[in-house]
Amino acid sequence: MIQDILPRHLDNQFRWLTPQKSDIILLFEGSSVLAKWQDEKIYYPDYEEFCTQTDAAKYTFIYVLSVDEIQYFLAMRKGEVLEGSFQGELSDAKVHEEYQSELDGYDFLGVNIFRSAVPKYRAFAAITAYHLYGWYRDNRFCGRCGKPMVHDKKERMVRCMCCNNMVFPKICPAVIIGVTDGDRILLTKYAGRTYKNYALVAGFTEIGETLEQTVEREVMEEVGLHVKNIRYYKSQPWALSGSLLAGFFCELDGDDTISLQEDELSVGKWAHADDLELEDDGISLTREMILKFKEEHTKR
Repeated sequence: MIQDILPRHLDNQFRWLTPQKSDIILLFEGSSVLAKWQDEKIYYPDYEEFCTQTDAAKYTFIYVLSVDEIQYFLAMRKGEVLEGSFQGELSDAKVHEEYQSELDGYDFLGVNIFRSAVPKYRAFAAITAYHLYGWYRDNRFCGRCGKPMVHDKKERMVRCMCCNNMVFPKICPAVIIGVTDGDRILLTKYAGRTYKNYALVAGFTEIGETLEQTVEREVMEEVGLHVKNIRYYKSQPWALSGSLLAGFFCELDGDDTISLQEDELSVGKWAHADDLELEDDGISLTREMILKFKEEHTKR
């Protein structure tokens, strides 16, 4: 999966740092990132390059993480309040075309590129920074008293100096569900989204729910099926939706007739393991779970 970057190591411990010449700068606009393709790899500007071609005084630079010795910083425009809907890779992939780059050789690319960008560690660093970008962007003012929030220098949080409200990064628990029936697995496709590949039933956990209850509810809501024998598989941070995904397998319990929630899904169908034709993309928990099912149920 995208977070599996060994032998490299991602260090997400918070530090209060100032960028140096060779540190990487990540500038996001809406659901796009300033980057370039070169020799079939993705690159982001370093601090020296960024400052040479832009007015650095207009930006606040926030340290977000390191991969080995490489440090990554967010560039946030001072005083800018962004309006609109920010939906990660689920937004229109062409939305980035409206943004103009000030840096030679760099363009704003839709964050859906992180699914195919190489090297993978560089893509994972940026996708994680995108999660933090969304949190910083949406928490400039206190939700309790309305005053401006201040970046804390000891922890990754923002604090209101008026009422002492403290806000930490938001992580949304969600589930990915492999619904199985013998050698069949339930595949879906999202409705009205740019991601067109087959997926599994998925959804966010509601207040007061366990993850297992989320599995039961989401399957019933999206495809109208009852399930049993719910088993946890594996988790994955998925920054494009600000989520921590928990993967579960479960078995059909009763009637296999699919009743599709059409405002969420365009396709819901049963597929036999022998008929699954897909390869490991090294990115998503969804793809890994489908392939695990195929491996365990394909006829030898």
